[in-house]
Amino acid sequence: SLVWVAAPGMLFQKNRDSSFHPLDLSWVFGYNSSLAVHSLMDGEDRVLLYVSSHTVVTHDILQNRQFHLQGHTNVISCLCVSEDKRWLATADRGPDALIIVWDSYSGVPVRTIFESHSEDGVCAIAISQDAKYLVTISAAAVQKVCVWRWTWPTEKPMCSTELKPEFGYQDYVIFNRQNPHEFVSNSKTQVIFYLWVISHSLHSHPVWLLSPQTFKCLVGQFSQSVFHFNNTQALTGTSAGKLVVWDMDNPRTLPEELPAKPHGVTAAKVVSLQTESLTVLQVLESCIATGDVKGQVKFYDGQLRLLTIYSHDKVGPIQSISFSTILRDPASALPGSSQPFLTSWSDSSNSVSLTLNRNFIISTSDATVFHVATDSTNFERIMKEAKKAVNAIACHPQEPFVAVGSHCGLLKVWEYKQTRYLVSRIFTEAGIQCLSYDPEGHFLAAGFTDGSVYILDAISLQSICEEFQFSQGPVTHISFSHDSKYLATADETYSVTVYKRVLQNGSRCWEHLAGLDSHYKPIRSILFGVHADSNEPRLLSLGEDRQLVEYDLNSSIKDHLVVTHRDRLEQVAVPLCLTWYPQLGTESFFLTANNCYKMKLYNTTTKMCRKTLLGPTYGSPLEKIQILPRTSSADPQQHYLVYITKDKVGLQLLPIDGNPHKSSAFICHPDGASDFAISHDGRYVFTAGGKERTFMKWKVNLHALDAAAFLGGEDLVPFYNLLDGGREGKFFRELEDYFYYVQLCSQGIETLETRQVSTHIPLEEIPSVMRAIGFYPSEKEIEEMINEVKFSKYADTGEEVTKINLGDFIKLYINHRPALGLSMKTIQRAFQVLGYDNKNGDKVIDRGDFLSLLQYRGEQMTEDELADCLTTLLGRRPRKGGSELDTYDPTGAVALTEEEIPPEITAEMFVADILGLPIAE
Repeated sequence: SLVWVAAPGMLFQKNRDSSFHPLDLSWVFGYNSSLAVHSLMDGEDRVLLYVSSHTVVTHDILQNRQFHLQGHTNVISCLCVSEDKRWLATADRGPDALIIVWDSYSGVPVRTIFESHSEDGVCAIAISQDAKYLVTISAAAVQKVCVWRWTWPTEKPMCSTELKPEFGYQDYVIFNRQNPHEFVSNSKTQVIFYLWVISHSLHSHPVWLLSPQTFKCLVGQFSQSVFHFNNTQALTGTSAGKLVVWDMDNPRTLPEELPAKPHGVTAAKVVSLQTESLTVLQVLESCIATGDVKGQVKFYDGQLRLLTIYSHDKVGPIQSISFSTILRDPASALPGSSQPFLTSWSDSSNSVSLTLNRNFIISTSDATVFHVATDSTNFERIMKEAKKAVNAIACHPQEPFVAVGSHCGLLKVWEYKQTRYLVSRIFTEAGIQCLSYDPEGHFLAAGFTDGSVYILDAISLQSICEEFQFSQGPVTHISFSHDSKYLATADETYSVTVYKRVLQNGSRCWEHLAGLDSHYKPIRSILFGVHADSNEPRLLSLGEDRQLVEYDLNSSIKDHLVVTHRDRLEQVAVPLCLTWYPQLGTESFFLTANNCYKMKLYNTTTKMCRKTLLGPTYGSPLEKIQILPRTSSADPQQHYLVYITKDKVGLQLLPIDGNPHKSSAFICHPDGASDFAISHDGRYVFTAGGKERTFMKWKVNLHALDAAAFLGGEDLVPFYNLLDGGREGKFFRELEDYFYYVQLCSQGIETLETRQVSTHIPLEEIPSVMRAIGFYPSEKEIEEMINEVKFSKYADTGEEVTKINLGDFIKLYINHRPALGLSMKTIQRAFQVLGYDNKNGDKVIDRGDFLSLLQYRGEQMTEDELADCLTTLLGRRPRKGGSELDTYDPTGAVALTEEEIPPEITAEMFVADILGLPIAE
């Protein structure tokens, strides 16, 4: 197998040019600085291993290449590496949490454990020195400790135990290097020692909180624990710069069964090493290494005598230390050097000399990684990444540059084809929230969390004018007009601010034009366009208040921003994003996506909704959308849309028609994608991971999406599959029956004339058939459906459509019906808002209020319409007289509905008794 023949460095020999996915992860920038960075190889190939979001990155620093281990759907919460650096194990938190064991030589996942800790996933993991066993600690409120023999094909642990909450939150665990049946874990206040046997028994011995009175000194909080190489003691580092030394009574030989009481563990002494907090504690062959908050790495012998110190003033609090497996030749060091490994020691200390002949990698909590050469104490910085949320990203319009900003104030520009860092700047006043290049590539505008706006030179990142401070809250959106004359921003106080480039003293500079509180809910998009008749800039803003606001920039003067139109786009749904739609016909559109998984096309002039379409349904609605620039190799007739959801990035083939096979999405940032940008040539998409502190480069493969759309079927085939039961199902047969029944009704049920067989029904019958098959649109939705069909050919032929065939009706139904169906939660939520708590504690609506709401709020119903509707639903039709042929009596209907409807209505009663719909168990 590939694992059997794998060797170090084999990962990077794989051919990764060909991809079967529309989007392929090409590079990961940044990493999770709260987890360890491991040194896999050192020397000619300096290879690091670290975690970025849900991906394990193997990074060859010297050759500037990466390989990605992908398998987790949640952010990876912990990882560990075997002694020989061959095997690594990762685990995550969240739904469907996984434990995966990887072969670091081949990149193959050799074992995946499902449902290990199904509640909240894993918070700590360790692998034994012989690489046979794993120990995991769950992240649940009541933590569970499990021991796994990962080479066995079983989903159950060898043994497990639950920890009492009073033990504290155990977030660190490690095996005894000399005995895989022992391990230790610790929280901030407690250390727990464990001994396990194969008979599925696990015994834990908690050590309670040490008080200052125990040793008459301040101990501090625990950080990490290890077993001493003498195998009779254990050590725990503390935030007070001390080491707690635990004496472990009786040599631990593995019994067949666990004893009634575990071996005794007592706190023998507390050794004060320093005043600074200890953050890392490691035991090597015959040496103890510590790292602290001042960036110092210290080495001690078995008696805790200081051997040597490595420090640098640029190193922050140490998060992890990882030693190379390659030993330097001590003979290459200069004679007389003060390094400890050149001192004449006894044989028992020679192993210390060998230990200090290893170079090592240190990572810090401020997201910096250093390589330390022990022969020269040289600290080489090899990575410096964002230490706070990465929310801002923008691509240069002409060059292969991508700019990224974070909340820590770090602004970096990369050349993304060769993945080379170019330039950076740190802003100390506030964090960067959004970025935008101007269309000519001369300026880079940055919006900050304190409301300030900087306009920078795109190459040097130096300010070309004083910063602007006209926003009262964090700037969330920023954009230039097509001619670079205007710059617009939106902020968290629902305001739009416009800046203008003017000629002053013979040179062009930027000045504040005007601002306006345009919305009363968060602004989701600001969008510049071009007026078709004048080539002047056009500015739109879209908010969660469902308002699309258009501004008149030509008429706007200093401190007065003129609004030309305000249009409400949605009745119930909330629009989330906005972009211009490619000119695929004679009519021009802009495209929106809402929180109900619908995408809508609006006429750019009339703002009329021209088409409603089913959007991608990948767990969350579309958050941001952009049209992909054309690539030189792409079909000039084809257009594509790039989008992000809460945690995914995707591609959509245009034109949008509701076909699900035209869309594809991939998990990019499980904790939330904050923004994305597209390279100017359309070959790469970049996603920003927000609080994950990472961003990713994705290579676009349009042929893969085209192939998926082709294999999904043509014409109506993809839409038949979206119907319950498909083309041959009961639902489709019923739809056909209703469709042809309407034809009979339109010609008269009792007519004796020859029937005109047709494949169409009149447009006015669309609502009746929709309701008959279980979709109950509002009057607004009915109007949009009819207009969509009526004016579908108007721009091309100037004629209105008056009828619809079965195929187009199926598309109309699939695109307009609720994407996820009508859920009981939606109705219960309405009752939460409109109702009150009755004596039994149930949410109810008073019968009178119920009838009044239907008649006087929203789309109002007349009393006759309401009575007719309710009596039909309740199955009672009051009539004047006694026969079935007598006329319908609306007056009696009102009285009847009051008799049939109880005084207090619950959500369940409304669904089951009034609407007559089944309630899912």
